[in-house]
Amino acid sequence: MKRVARIILVAFAGLLVLFVLPQMLSFAASLSDSGADWQTARRDTSGQSPAPNNYRGAIVQVFAARTWGWRGNFATHSWIVTKEKGADSYIRSEVIGWRAYRGGNALVQRRGSPDNYWFGNPPELVLELRGSAAEAVIPKIEKVIDNYPHKSDYRLWPGPNSNSFIAHIGRQLPELKLDLPPTAIGKDFIVGGAFSDTAVSGQGIQLSLGGLAGFTLSPVEGVELHLLGLTVGVDVDDIALKLPGFGRVPLH
Repeated sequence: MKRVARIILVAFAGLLVLFVLPQMLSFAASLSDSGADWQTARRDTSGQSPAPNNYRGAIVQVFAARTWGWRGNFATHSWIVTKEKGADSYIRSEVIGWRAYRGGNALVQRRGSPDNYWFGNPPELVLELRGSAAEAVIPKIEKVIDNYPHKSDYRLWPGPNSNSFIAHIGRQLPELKLDLPPTAIGKDFIVGGAFSDTAVSGQGIQLSLGGLAGFTLSPVEGVELHLLGLTVGVDVDDIALKLPGFGRVPLH
């Protein structure tokens, strides 16, 4: 019994080091950052999406930005934008929680700025397709969005949330090879509560206990361990560590 207890203690200490320590260090490092009022926080364009009159071809982009306030140390909000060939505007699709809380549809599709700051936080361009590649996949993206089963469901943690929605698109369309940031909490919630599916990239395999714990093995994401929405892993493709709070940390 003592040996079993020792093994459990060592395993618990290992999990503490892997998941909790990086998150605590990241959170402590962010305490000195000054916060602005969310009502006046920056929401203008980040300049990462070409103006439709400058680029007439089709385009698909996925963005992720740190969320507002202290939660931004833990998580990002992600969304997808599409523009058909010759179109004069982008269509932005994302899940916004407060709409579901009020009994509405959490899934929002609208025309407007595709790459704006998210309450003061700059967006990271996660994926981009242009030209014929984007033309081919846009109808498929629209079909997946139309069939998304959690339009009126939202849970901040462990999902379904905004990242669960974008992750679902990635799983359904492996040609995107979507690789969401490790801080995209909710990406590991598999639609319908399934125990297994492909990884978010559509490549490899993912096991998940409702987004609370799991494992991913993929040539795109690498090796990931998931616990309570946090991700620890090694990205072989990009040669980087994946750590809670810090996200993807390059090793080169």
